[in-house]
Amino acid sequence: MLNSDKFSIENILNQTRSSERKFKEGNFKGAIDDKREVRFLLKSKNCDKNIFNKFKEELSCIYVSKFDLINDHKLRIDESKIKMIVKLLEKKSNEKYHKGDFKGAIRALRRAEKYLAN
Repeated sequence: MLNSDKFSIENILNQTRSSERKFKEGNFKGAIDDKREVRFLLKSKNCDKNIFNKFKEELSCIYVSKFDLINDHKLRIDESKIKMIVKLLEKKSNEKYHKGDFKGAIRALRRAEKYLAN
């Protein structure tokens, strides 16, 4: 079981980095497809709290910013509000994806991930 968990976290981190590269290159369809695959893996039964925490650490490295309004906002709201915002942004991302607005879909999903980052 440990090997599959290690493979899963490596796969999740590689897909996350791949999505970030594609986003920066303007390949929004590829970026959102990678993010959606990561989401699928994170929601699988093989994903435990340790894997999810490593994923959150990776997000913290990716989304480092000198001026981070989302991080400032996170300091003022409670955990239940954060979960509600993440769920709303994920729903918005799915709606945009199904409409073919891949740029909007990836932006909403990236914003949701910023709320998850440590």
